[in-house]
This record gives sequence, C-alpha cells and structure tokens, in this order.
Amino acid sequence: MTDIKPRINHVPREEWTDDTREVFAFWGEPNAWEEGSKTNIMNVMGNHPDLGKAYNIWGKHLLMGNTLSSRILEIIILRVAVKAKSAYEWHNHVGYGMNAGLSLEEIEAIRDYPEGGEWSEVEKAVLDAVEELTSGGNLSDRTWDVLASHFDTKQMMDLVFTIGHYVMTSWALSAFGVEIEGGADPIGFDLKTKSGRTPGKTYKPGEKDDWVDTRGY
Repeated sequence: MTDIKPRINHVPREEWTDDTREVFAFWGEPNAWEEGSKTNIMNVMGNHPDLGKAYNIWGKHLLMGNTLSSRILEIIILRVAVKAKSAYEWHNHVGYGMNAGLSLEEIEAIRDYPEGGEWSEVEKAVLDAVEELTSGGNLSDRTWDVLASHFDTKQMMDLVFTIGHYVMTSWALSAFGVEIEGGADPIGFDLKTKSGRTPGKTYKPGEKDDWVDTRGY
C-alpha cells in the first residue's frame, strides 16, 4: 500500500471551479466546497467534473440507496476488492463491513473464499456471483436461481451493477494511482493496520454527525 505512485494529481486550488467544488462537496463533507475534499478519490475526480458528478450520483445509489442489505453489499465490495487487488477499497470497506455486522473472522473468510466461513445459502451465492462475473462475465443458471429465490428483480439488478461498479472503481483507483488518505491507519489484506491497531467500525456519509472523523484523516 505504500508503493502507489499517483498518476493523476489533485486539482490545484487555483484551478477549482464551481463544478470542481460540486464534486468535492457531493457527499456532504464539512467545508468541502470551501476547502476541498479529504477523500483522495474525490480530489482526483475533480479533474473531470462532468464525469465526477455523474460518477457520484451513480455511486451514491449503489452505496447508499442499494436495495440489498448493508451486510450483503459489504460482502460484495470486500470480495471485489480482493479480486481486483484494490487496497484502497479494502481499507475503506473493512470498517463499513464491520458496521454492517461482519466480524473480522467473516471478513477474513471473504478474503479467503471459498476457504472458511459459515455462509448462508444466499451469502454463498453472492460470493459465487462475484467469482463468476469477474472471471467469466456471466452468472451460471444455478447461481442465478439461488439468488432469485432470495432477491426480487430490483435486488438482482443492483447486485450485478454493484459488482461491476466496484470492479470499475477498483480499476480506476489502481490505474490513476489513488493513495489511501494521509493520516489514515491503512488496513492491509492481512487485516492488520500499520500501527497495529485492531480495525474498527467506520461510517458512510451521513450515518453519524462525525462520520468523517471516524476515518482517521
């Protein structure tokens, strides 16, 4: 996680426009319009405001308005982070996953799937869906049928698009060289932090008044 070389820099302050500030402020960070975002991906997306604004609207549905439960959502994102080797997504979503009720042992089992873990039928099918879509570009009839026995049509659509969105986002983070935020205590794929602290819950935008502070940067 320390060997990332930024390929797209943050937008220099003197080049900020109102459109750039809209990208920074979209998620409700305090003072982001005036001071910029504390989140590196937003600072990079500010280089292309039209794309950044569209990405934010799309991403907010999948992160905040998803018809899937938070637990299922975080299982998907964490497994995608492993498959795509995205240290940034892994670091951020370990805390989200814990807030959604996942234990560190379950997060370890997501990393190591199919080894370990005591998954329900639907959770196993969700993990299989990540494997099948990222490896072969489609879902098997068996996996589809299991998922469809638990999820309605909107949930099935959100599931497939969530997997694709976080693969795309992981690619962008890696290709653009987006670093984990300065001041954060990075959580590795071994579930150890740089400082040796045990990872804890973090909160999505707006879940708590101090949601930014829980991230440690």
